[in-house]
Amino acid sequence: MSAVCSFADLDHGTARRVEVDGVPVAVVRIDDDVYAIGDTCSHANVSLSEGEVWCDELELECPKHSSAFSLTTGVPATLPATQPVPVFDASVIDGQVIVTAKAANAEVAP
Repeated sequence: MSAVCSFADLDHGTARRVEVDGVPVAVVRIDDDVYAIGDTCSHANVSLSEGEVWCDELELECPKHSSAFSLTTGVPATLPATQPVPVFDASVIDGQVIVTAKAANAEVAP
C-alpha cells in the first residue's frame, strides 16, 4: 500500500496521475469515494487522468479516442478500446489516499 496524495487535494469529479511502485495510476474522486485504475489507455498510449470523469456512470474517458473505462472493473464501456485496464484497491486513511500496488483485477495488471 502506498499513500499517493492527500484526499483534500482531490476535487470531486477529477482525476490525478500518480505512481504506485513505478506503475502510472489514475486516482479519481467522486464525492467521498476514491477509485484507482491504470492510467494508460489500453487502446493507445494516452494518460487517462487527462480525460473526463463521468461521475454518474463511474467512468473515466480517454481524452484521445473517447473510450470510457469503468472505475470499478477497468472494462471499457465504449469503443475503440476493447481491453480493460487494471483496477487497484483505493481507500482514505487519516486523510491520505492509499492505493494497493497489486491490481485488484490481476489478470489485466501491467
